[in-house]
Amino acid sequence: MREVNDIYFVTGNRHKFEEASEIFSRYGLSLNWVNVDVEEIQNDSLIDVIIWKGYEISKILSDKLFIVEDTGLFIKGLNGFPGVYSSYVYKSIGCKGILRLMEGIDDRSAYFLSYGLLYLKDNVFKVFRVKVDGYISYEERGVHGFGFDPIFIPKGSDKTYAEMSLSLKNDFSHRGKLFNRIAKYILSRRLVE
Repeated sequence: MREVNDIYFVTGNRHKFEEASEIFSRYGLSLNWVNVDVEEIQNDSLIDVIIWKGYEISKILSDKLFIVEDTGLFIKGLNGFPGVYSSYVYKSIGCKGILRLMEGIDDRSAYFLSYGLLYLKDNVFKVFRVKVDGYISYEERGVHGFGFDPIFIPKGSDKTYAEMSLSLKNDFSHRGKLFNRIAKYILSRRLVE
């Protein structure tokens, strides 16, 4: 059995690591941050992207219990755009660009879809999926978080993710729900001491 601190989150995004760490700390678990540079395939399916990443990373971290996560923002009024290409779109046009694309669109419903892959050992993976519904605001609001946080309002709240503290965001967000599920799974399967 592995020690509590032998869990690795593979991401190049410090903000994602901070969110995941806050959730894991609620369960008495700690995460190690590791940034492994692997080629990311371009695909229309988040599940295919996450499985590819997990497989490639397992070649490097084959003896580690690790987690990989990937997320997309799907906006109904934009036919699901940016979806799987959310990271690229954010880097290209940002929140302001999405808001410009949404000008004149009444249906502002959207959702974040997030997949997490937990690598157990010997090419055995457990995949988790979480969807959080919400809508796109009419302007950027808030100073916290990252990415599309200033324009996404989750169902059940009137605040954007960027208007929430880290702890509150984790109660509403796709990543918070995802890492809650992963932490519970790790503990239920006694994968750590």
